[in-house]
Amino acid sequence: MPISTQHKVYLPATAKSNQYILAEIKATPELYQHYSSEQACYQQLSQQLFSLADSLNLHNVHLIATDKLPVVRFHTEAHVFQTAEQILFFYNPAYHEAQNLFSKHGYQARKIRLLFLATGNDIRANAADFHSRVLQLLQQLQPQLPAQNLKIKIRDHQHLSYDLLAKQKGDRESYGFKLRAIAGRYATRKLSLPDHSALTYVHLTLPLSRALKQQYVANDSLDYSPLYQQLEQHLKASIQAKDLNRVAIIGNGLTPLVRNSKFDKPETTAELQLLGFDPANNTQQFISDWQGDNLVEAVHILIVAGNDDMTETGYGRFMNQVEAALRSFAEKLNVNAEKQDLTVRFHQHISYNSSAS
Repeated sequence: MPISTQHKVYLPATAKSNQYILAEIKATPELYQHYSSEQACYQQLSQQLFSLADSLNLHNVHLIATDKLPVVRFHTEAHVFQTAEQILFFYNPAYHEAQNLFSKHGYQARKIRLLFLATGNDIRANAADFHSRVLQLLQQLQPQLPAQNLKIKIRDHQHLSYDLLAKQKGDRESYGFKLRAIAGRYATRKLSLPDHSALTYVHLTLPLSRALKQQYVANDSLDYSPLYQQLEQHLKASIQAKDLNRVAIIGNGLTPLVRNSKFDKPETTAELQLLGFDPANNTQQFISDWQGDNLVEAVHILIVAGNDDMTETGYGRFMNQVEAALRSFAEKLNVNAEKQDLTVRFHQHISYNSSAS
């Protein structure tokens, strides 16, 4: 097999691309003291933010002062939903633009989050330009802030999402991706990144369909342990065949967040589960979390790339291994490809600390 083919993964041409950048500013007492109230702070910052965004052709920008975690997904319609801990943005980069301030009267945020959603077409090809314009905005915003030398945490998130079973539904057109690392892609566009952490992983959402429940759970039983145990066993068999070492299966109703365990410790809140993986550790890391008396709507499967999976060409070979494992997993479960979607999301993240000056 040609090397170029080995290092490319062929995904459906209908795969959707998203990118968003989160700039987190620690809201110190020194910052708040310059304003008459928290709300006055947020209002003024948002006006400055939106003005600069317009000048730099950044068309989907939000200021979040609620300490809620932003989650961004592709959707054909634009929606924003809030829970106690999350704020979920659904949008189509090709069509949707917005500017919003999210705050709560009388609430003083610990962090002020500036959220930039990429817009337009060819999101991956233009990712470096988008990142560069966000950095320009932060550099221009800093002198306007009353508290100087604020440290900013910058997180760049990029997704490719598609239906694993698209081909079985008749969608046979595909496109070859090398899935190069973000830093490498940016370097070819003359954008050098400072020291940063990077994480790449795949997220599969498996709805717990009626067919799956009937297959593994006895009639009228409220014990769903056999279902979860079978899912876990089939997953282990599929990943071991492809030498995938960093895997989690989460069936507890929480939203899983993957982080580098070198920088973040695993923790759980009422809505979120932080999963820590070490890309430098090649020993088996398998996390399983579910309760037999809790039937959730969907199970989340996470497969994390290691440092060795990042080749000069990209993550194409890793993604081919993941695709083969997930297809084997779906076959073991007898998933009906014509009636069910299995959404796969290829995530690439980088993060670094920077002053805006």
